[in-house]
Amino acid sequence: MASFDPAAATEAYLAALSPAGHLKAIHYTQGGHWLILWGWLVSVAVSFIILRSGVLHRIRKIDGTRRRPLSASLAVGLAYLGLSWLLGLPWSVYADWWREKSYGLNNQSFFGWFTENFTATLISTVVMGFALMGLYALLRRAPRTWWIWASGLAVTLMILGLIVAPVAIEPLFNKYTPAPPGSVRDAVVALAKKAHVPSDKIYIFNGSKQSNRYTANVSGLFGSARVAMSDTMFQKGADLAEVRGVLGHEMGHYARAHILWFAGISIFLCIALFALIQVLFAPVAALLRAEVFGIADPAALPVIAIIVATLSLLATPLMNTITRLQEADADHFSLVVAGEPDGLSKALVKTIEYRADSPSWIEEFIFYDHPSVRRRVQRAMDWKAAHMTAGENQDATHRSPDSAGH
Repeated sequence: MASFDPAAATEAYLAALSPAGHLKAIHYTQGGHWLILWGWLVSVAVSFIILRSGVLHRIRKIDGTRRRPLSASLAVGLAYLGLSWLLGLPWSVYADWWREKSYGLNNQSFFGWFTENFTATLISTVVMGFALMGLYALLRRAPRTWWIWASGLAVTLMILGLIVAPVAIEPLFNKYTPAPPGSVRDAVVALAKKAHVPSDKIYIFNGSKQSNRYTANVSGLFGSARVAMSDTMFQKGADLAEVRGVLGHEMGHYARAHILWFAGISIFLCIALFALIQVLFAPVAALLRAEVFGIADPAALPVIAIIVATLSLLATPLMNTITRLQEADADHFSLVVAGEPDGLSKALVKTIEYRADSPSWIEEFIFYDHPSVRRRVQRAMDWKAAHMTAGENQDATHRSPDSAGH
């Protein structure tokens, strides 16, 4: 009697995408790695241009940092953020719209994309403007320990953003509706009860408005938390096994409190970030020949931005590893609670078009914020092999990936 072979089953799933499809995914994914470097260079160039233009010095002098330091900080912060968006817009058009469009992953017209980009920028500029005002107040009042207090401010704003986003921000870009009555909703509600997740917070949103990506997500915190499925899942033929597998994964993020864990980790990350800014500011300002009064000078914001952009680039492997571990944990939760290794695997295969399935270990470590599809499917098949009964084992040898999980 032949036994179920997890490795062979994994290869069968990956073979569901044509060789041409795999090659296209590799080109898209590896090109995206280069975008990280080029994005950093653009960010540094934009900040340098703004710094050398002297425009922030002139805005600062309108009120003066001594007479009206709060309004001066806000005005300079808003000016910097607005100019950064404007100068970086050609890059954003290429990286976020044109390139996505050329790979068939973007459904928006340029006008639609630009409208959403402008709206998101406007919101973030206002929020970040007031955050910068608070940061410079701390720099003036606590010049030696500001980096500790600033870390608390940053994490507090992050948590508030997580709470508010599903209620006030996300509905500006997509329409969210409760999953309608039917077999899908019944399956999801049953799974939510099994996972001890609120069953009234399951939504479907019109993600196809922006993208062809096969996706679902969990967002929000405390009372605003919800699980949402993009309508692309159903346009690409997701069956109940896939829905259970994918939603089991997203419920895992909720049940395992990954957002709260990340908020806790973020406190230490922010402390490290702001402490390094404190140490690096003077030598970087000297290198850039910045004519500023010191780190508390709002006109020195481009110097801080360059330091942050560079540290963020260097921290890419660390941040991706933190997220990758959470994603692997959510996969395991889905397998245990939903028990749909084939459903999860079929869904994962549909994500290969924007995330090449078999990177080298170093590529995965540096660039992937999710485990590779090959690794995730292999784990699902290993779990299946370990939890199948003898009868299921025999039947699995005669079942193709396309029929599994129905």
